[in-house]
This record gives sequence, structure tokens and C-alpha cells, in this order.
Amino acid sequence: MSAEVTRHRAPLYSLLAANAVSMSGNVAALVAIPWFVLQTTGSAARTGVVAAAGLVPIVVSGFIGGALVDRLGYRRASIVADLASSGAVAAIPLLHATVGLAFWQLLVLVFLGGLLDAPGVTARASLLPDVASDARWSLERASGASAVVERASRLAGAPLAGLLIAATSATSVLWIDAASFLVSATIVAVGVPRRAPTSDAVPGQPTSYILELREGFTFLREDRTLFVLVAVLTLTNMLDAVSMVVLPVYAERVYGSAVSLGLMMGVAGAGSVMGALAFGVVGDRVSRRRVFTWGFAGATIWYPVAALFPPLGVLLVAKTLAGISAGPLNPVIDTVFFERVPDGLRGRVFGVVSASAWLAMPLGVLVAGPAIEVAGLRATLVVTGALYLGVVLAAMALPSLRGLDDRPPTQPPATAGRMLTVSPSDTGVSSDPR
Repeated sequence: MSAEVTRHRAPLYSLLAANAVSMSGNVAALVAIPWFVLQTTGSAARTGVVAAAGLVPIVVSGFIGGALVDRLGYRRASIVADLASSGAVAAIPLLHATVGLAFWQLLVLVFLGGLLDAPGVTARASLLPDVASDARWSLERASGASAVVERASRLAGAPLAGLLIAATSATSVLWIDAASFLVSATIVAVGVPRRAPTSDAVPGQPTSYILELREGFTFLREDRTLFVLVAVLTLTNMLDAVSMVVLPVYAERVYGSAVSLGLMMGVAGAGSVMGALAFGVVGDRVSRRRVFTWGFAGATIWYPVAALFPPLGVLLVAKTLAGISAGPLNPVIDTVFFERVPDGLRGRVFGVVSASAWLAMPLGVLVAGPAIEVAGLRATLVVTGALYLGVVLAAMALPSLRGLDDRPPTQPPATAGRMLTVSPSDTGVSSDPR
């Protein structure tokens, strides 16, 4: 690879590296915090409350933070959000090790961590089209690489968190999470160049924060494909949120080990890496609509298997297959939004998309705990899987989703060569929106 090519691709590689570090720490926290609550309270309901405390601020900051990201600039917003998130997360183990940590304090800190982190995720997502263009990569290729990094981070973070919890404590993992935000902020500050801010405002025309927020909603409402896509994601993410409570409880009651929780999240990620890699290679030559609908359908396979309470090895195979199916989902979603949303609106639109898609997730985690305690694990898994599959089958019939296959004539041509690969010490499954 020539020095010139390396120079053009360096910002893209830096952005992917920052995402890898930050996401690994976040996934570790997803294992550590629920396990900490279960170990100290023994309550599935309280575990759900803590999970909801981390999801609600994502919705709030998604709706109101997108315009702030556009105003600050994507690079600066990413750095500021990471630094602030580091302080919020570090306060959890600090209080626990010194004066003690009350349950309400944990809820407040988890809320603040989610509130500060969401704009950073939006900002880094908004940076991707520009650095991909500089690197002369197609949007499918860049989205696939970004998804591989995300999945790889989950695969590395979840099993490692389980092992660290077993060897030390959940608070140790939270220190790692706080450090990951600092490293991510440093990588973006050093490796991603400043850009002139882009605005769609008319010179001399007054604007306001509320008006800018409204523009994001208006853009989504007028694009029927994006509007329906967000609606589908809202429903499926609500059902995905149930597993945020189900999996920790399942690991404790069925297998009795935090390591099993990390493995379940990790092997799903291994499969999703393969799915994301495949999309990065052939994504510009396949039907996105078919990948989207069948990918979601395949992601439900683990629910009926888990309901049988099988040996851990059998469930790990099912989670791997579900991960392979889910792997291309984020690249498809990201590519469509990158193509359709103009620069200058990305922060607002991506923020609204993220908030809308996560809007019902707090309901999912709050319902999951009481459902497990009242109906049991098996019934919760069966009902959740059936509802998920029903949403997917309904989505297949929506004519608006045919727009997923509309490719703009101005899309940059795919760059020759193979997609960036990531070492398969990689990620966990997620159909989380950007």
C-alpha cells in the first residue's frame, strides 16, 4: 500500500479504532452493571430498572442532542461526549470503593452515562461518510467495516468482561469502560482532521435550536422509506431490549456463571462479524430489502432454542447462527441513511433515528423483569420470539421498504480491493440503530 493511499485512509482507520475502543468498553459495562445488580440485590426487576435507566437518556439525548452535534461539529462533539462520559462512568466504581453507592445513585450515574454517550455515537456516525469519501471507499464498504468493528468490539468485550468479573469484580470492568472513553477521545482528536462546518441554513435567515430539531423530524417524515424503516426498528428494538434482562437472568439461573453470559454475547458477535464482512464484500450487488427482512428473521432463531434450556454448547450454536443473520443489518441501515441524509443534517436526523428506534426499549426492559418473575423464563422467551417474528413477517409486506434497494446515481463507485478485515477476537450481536 502506497504512502499516499495510507494517508488518505488514516482518518477512516482512526475513526474505526475510536469506535472499537469505545464500544468494547460499553459492551463490558452491559455485562458488568447487570451482574453487579443481580449479585447485590438478587432482583430481576431491579436489573430491568437499571437497564431502563441507561436506555431512557439515549432517547432523550437522541431527540435533543442531534442539533447540538450539527452545531458543534461532528469531530468536536465526539471528543466532548467521550470526555464527559468517562467522568460519569468512573464515578460508579469510585463511589463504590469509597463512600458507598446507593441504588438511586447508581441509577443517576447510569442515566448520565447514557445521556452523554449518545451524542458521541451520533457524531462518530456522522463522520463516517466524509472519511470514507476521503479514503475512496464506497458507503457499503465503509458501513460494513464499521459494523465489523462494532461486532468485533462486542465479541472481545463481552467474554473478557465475564472473565474479568469472575477473576476480580464488576467494578474493575467499569474502570476499563471509563478509560475506553478517554482513549476514544484521544484517537479522534489526533487522527481525524478538522473540517469546515457544514450548515443547510440560509445566510441571513434566523434559525433556532427548536427549528433545527424540527427539520430532522420533517426530513424523516417526508422520506417514506426512512420513516417506515425507523418504525420497524422501534418495534424490533423493543423486543431486543427484553434480552438485556433475559440473558443475565438466564445465565445465572440456568448456567450459574457470568462467563456463560459473556460467551453467549460473544459467539453471537462472532457470527455477526462474518455476516457484516460478507455484506462489505457483496453489499453493492445484493438486494438490501431481502438482506434486511431475512436477516431479522434469522436473528430470532435463538429464542425457541433457549426456551428448551439446552446445554450451553447448543445455545451457543444458535446464538452464532442468529449473529450471522444479524450481521448485515447495521450496514444496510447505515448505508441507506448515509445515501439519503445530506451533510449538515446528519446530526439532527441520525439523532432522531437513534432516539426513535430506542424509544420503546425502556418499556421492553421494564416489562422483562416482571414477566420473568410472573411467567418464567421459558414463557418470556417464547412470547418474545413469536412477537419478533411477527414484526419481521409484517415488514416483508411493506411496499415502502422497497426503497431500500434505491441506489442514488451519484453514489461513489466501489473501490477495488478487499474490505478492511478485523481480527476475529470480535463482537457481539446487535441490531441496534446508529
